Amino acid sequence: MPARNRFDFFWQLDTPLFEPPNTCRGGWSGVSQVLLQLDNEKIPVFIKRQHKHQIRYWRHLLRGVPTFEWEYLNIKHLRALDIPTLEPVFFAKRKDKAILITKALADYQSLDELDYKLLNFTQRSALICTIAKIIAKLHAHHLQHNCLYPKHIFVKQLSDQSWDVRLIDLEKLRHKLFKRQALSRDLSCLTRHAPDNWSRTDQLRFFKAYLGQNRLTPAAKTLWHQIAVKAAKKRR
Repeated sequence: MPARNRFDFFWQLDTPLFEPPNTCRGGWSGVSQVLLQLDNEKIPVFIKRQHKHQIRYWRHLLRGVPTFEWEYLNIKHLRALDIPTLEPVFFAKRKDKAILITKALADYQSLDELDYKLLNFTQRSALICTIAKIIAKLHAHHLQHNCLYPKHIFVKQLSDQSWDVRLIDLEKLRHKLFKRQALSRDLSCLTRHAPDNWSRTDQLRFFKAYLGQNRLTPAAKTLWHQIAVKAAKKRR
């Protein structure tokens, strides 16, 4: 089916919204979950449609860019860097409309939904270290997630010491001149919203894995304190 016809098909597809529509930024956007025929099998996907829903940054201050186009470009960028995220199926835009379709993360859970009581020490440590290394890789490329909440980190257990972790919700992903900017913003956000079952020991284990240090240096301890203070201020 030609891309133009596919755009019309997906735009007109009558499906219930997965969550209430977003009506900020002078337009609207909505998300639906459906089964889509792809490569001789039906797979669950999320169809994201938007109308007059723009995001502005320094290169596009006047007209802006459709938020789902920005997310699509960020998904492609992370995949090119081998940073695990969503798998895009289709993207197209027409005037002030845009459609983004991604494969659903079947059998995954968001970090805030995971029942930590079911994990033993080895499983828990492996999960925390895997997440830390992926975020460290993101920041190594000077990329700031900007919305690094537990609900935007999806995980699937492969074995006692192996987890598949995916970063989602990349609308606000930005490149930063300095890695420290990305680190400060994202880690203070994640620390502030860390799952209730993450103890201080868990958070420290995360930070050590993030830095690749078995024992924190004095400089790392200072940085850890600064992140904790920033996170505490935001809670107030």
